[in-house]
Amino acid sequence: MSDPAGHQGPAASGPASAAGQPENVEYRVAHLHDRLAAEELGELGVRAEIRAGAIALTGTVPSARCRETALRIAREALAGLTVHTDVVVAETTRPDHAEEL
Repeated sequence: MSDPAGHQGPAASGPASAAGQPENVEYRVAHLHDRLAAEELGELGVRAEIRAGAIALTGTVPSARCRETALRIAREALAGLTVHTDVVVAETTRPDHAEEL
Protein backbone atom coordinates (compact mmCIF):
# COMPACT_ATOMS: atom_id res chain seq x y z
CA MET A 1 0.00 0.00 0.00
CA SER A 2 1.35 3.41 -0.86
CA ASP A 3 1.05 6.15 1.76
CA PRO A 4 2.20 9.70 1.03
CA ALA A 5 3.51 10.09 4.58
CA GLY A 6 5.73 7.03 4.19
CA HIS A 7 4.06 5.11 7.03
CA GLN A 8 5.12 1.48 6.93
CA GLY A 9 2.50 0.06 9.32
CA PRO A 10 3.09 -1.74 12.60
CA ALA A 11 6.12 -3.63 11.25
CA ALA A 12 8.14 -0.40 10.98
CA SER A 13 10.99 -0.34 13.48
CA GLY A 14 13.95 1.75 14.46
CA PRO A 15 14.35 5.21 15.96
CA ALA A 16 13.14 7.14 12.89
CA SER A 17 9.85 5.25 12.58
CA ALA A 18 9.28 5.14 16.34
CA ALA A 19 9.57 8.92 16.47
CA GLY A 20 7.28 9.52 13.48
CA GLN A 21 4.67 6.82 13.95
CA PRO A 22 2.75 8.21 17.00
CA GLU A 23 1.96 11.49 15.26
CA ASN A 24 0.77 9.63 12.17
CA VAL A 25 -1.40 7.27 14.25
CA GLU A 26 -2.91 10.17 16.22
CA TYR A 27 -3.66 11.99 12.97
CA ARG A 28 -5.34 8.89 11.51
CA VAL A 29 -7.46 8.38 14.66
CA ALA A 30 -8.55 12.04 14.55
CA HIS A 31 -9.37 11.65 10.84
CA LEU A 32 -11.46 8.55 11.67
CA HIS A 33 -13.46 10.56 14.26
CA ASP A 34 -14.09 13.24 11.62
CA ARG A 35 -15.24 10.69 9.04
CA LEU A 36 -17.57 8.92 11.48
CA ALA A 37 -19.21 12.25 12.38
CA ALA A 38 -19.33 13.73 8.88
CA GLU A 39 -20.31 10.91 6.55
CA GLU A 40 -23.81 9.51 6.02
CA LEU A 41 -23.50 7.69 9.32
CA GLY A 42 -23.21 10.82 11.48
CA GLU A 43 -22.08 8.53 14.29
CA LEU A 44 -20.84 10.20 17.46
CA GLY A 45 -21.24 7.17 19.74
CA VAL A 46 -18.09 5.40 18.51
CA ARG A 47 -14.70 6.25 19.98
CA ALA A 48 -11.22 5.29 18.83
CA GLU A 49 -8.35 5.43 21.30
CA ILE A 50 -4.71 4.44 21.13
CA ARG A 51 -4.04 1.75 23.74
CA ALA A 52 -0.79 -0.19 24.09
CA GLY A 53 0.22 0.29 20.46
CA ALA A 54 -3.18 -0.68 19.03
CA ILE A 55 -6.40 1.17 18.34
CA ALA A 56 -9.42 0.35 20.51
CA LEU A 57 -12.72 1.10 18.76
CA THR A 58 -15.59 1.19 21.28
CA GLY A 59 -19.14 2.43 21.53
CA THR A 60 -22.81 1.77 20.87
CA VAL A 61 -24.65 2.21 17.57
CA PRO A 62 -28.39 2.05 16.81
CA SER A 63 -28.33 -0.78 14.23
CA ALA A 64 -26.26 -3.58 12.75
CA ARG A 65 -26.03 -1.59 9.52
CA CYS A 66 -24.51 1.37 11.41
CA ARG A 67 -22.05 -1.00 13.07
CA GLU A 68 -20.94 -2.43 9.73
CA THR A 69 -20.57 1.05 8.25
CA ALA A 70 -18.51 2.25 11.23
CA LEU A 71 -16.24 -0.80 11.01
CA ARG A 72 -15.81 -0.34 7.24
CA ILE A 73 -14.82 3.31 7.74
CA ALA A 74 -12.40 2.29 10.53
CA ARG A 75 -10.78 -0.38 8.30
CA GLU A 76 -10.29 2.21 5.56
CA ALA A 77 -8.95 4.96 7.84
CA LEU A 78 -6.73 2.70 9.95
CA ALA A 79 -5.48 0.23 7.31
CA GLY A 80 -2.23 -1.40 8.36
CA LEU A 81 -2.79 -0.82 12.09
CA THR A 82 -3.95 -3.27 14.74
CA VAL A 83 -7.57 -2.46 15.64
CA HIS A 84 -9.60 -4.08 18.43
CA THR A 85 -13.35 -3.50 18.14
CA ASP A 86 -15.99 -3.52 20.83
CA VAL A 87 -18.84 -1.74 19.05
CA VAL A 88 -22.24 -3.03 20.13
CA VAL A 89 -25.73 -2.57 18.73
CA ALA A 90 -28.22 -0.92 21.11
CA GLU A 91 -31.20 -3.04 22.09
CA THR A 92 -34.20 -1.30 20.53
CA THR A 93 -36.84 -4.01 20.61
CA ARG A 94 -40.05 -3.66 22.58
CA PRO A 95 -40.07 -5.14 26.05
CA ASP A 96 -41.87 -8.47 26.18
CA HIS A 97 -43.54 -7.62 29.51
CA ALA A 98 -44.53 -4.61 31.58
CA GLU A 99 -42.00 -3.22 34.00
CA GLU A 100 -43.04 -3.78 37.61
CA LEU A 101 -42.22 -0.96 39.99
